[in-house]
Amino acid sequence: METVLLLKAALMGIVEGLTEFLPISSTGHLILAGSLLGFDDDKAKVFDIAIQTGAILAVVMVYWRKIADTLTALPGSRQARRLALNVLIGFMPAALIGLLVYKAITAHLFRPQVVAATFIAGAFVILWAERRQQGAARVASMDDMTHWDALKVGLAQCLAMVPGTSRSGATIIGGMLLGLSRKAATDFSFFLAMPTLIGAGAYSLYKERALLSWADAPLFVAGLVFSFISAWMCVRWLLRYISSHSFVPFAWYRLAFGAIVLLTWWTGWVSWRQ
Repeated sequence: METVLLLKAALMGIVEGLTEFLPISSTGHLILAGSLLGFDDDKAKVFDIAIQTGAILAVVMVYWRKIADTLTALPGSRQARRLALNVLIGFMPAALIGLLVYKAITAHLFRPQVVAATFIAGAFVILWAERRQQGAARVASMDDMTHWDALKVGLAQCLAMVPGTSRSGATIIGGMLLGLSRKAATDFSFFLAMPTLIGAGAYSLYKERALLSWADAPLFVAGLVFSFISAWMCVRWLLRYISSHSFVPFAWYRLAFGAIVLLTWWTGWVSWRQ
């Protein structure tokens, strides 16, 4: 396999890892990066989703102790069982709705106007959420969440099916608007990402398996490895960041990026995948 193609896969992996868990949407960034790199054919669409697995492995590594303690305590701890059930409850809306509307979303919503609009709208939602967070949050820790809290965050995650919304943005900011602290919303968003992104990746690979061959393995491995490394660095940084900072800078970033999306569409500089 050509070295240039492997380099492109590595760069796409870095973009995925750096944007997947920040409230800025990986979709728009991957589309722009793929177009600039000439990595935007049908196989690239599958690649973009598959390399999310690398980012998820990074989350597993960062939260390894919490995951291991929860699994070990499941038989005798009500708190551990509640967390596990909350993750399942939060995952189910996206799994069910995604199966129903996946084709419609792919056919009609992967357009620059939609991506730009959701980037910009999301910016104002972040500003609103941070303004409301000035008081004490109702839920301080992920372990304190009720099943109803988990279901509401899971429903908020469904908004991320609209390109440009950001799965992390929908769950973190949605959680904050529902009364979760910034830390609780971020932690639960990461836990919810594990089944959601693994499921989306497996489903995409299965649906588009005709496009793939063993010859593509080095390409996917390169993307997965660099997605893992960049996501691991990003998640660790984000957990430190939220301890003393708000998400307001990401709102301004979303406004700027939304404007860039519109500009690239209007000028024809970027070929937007349909």
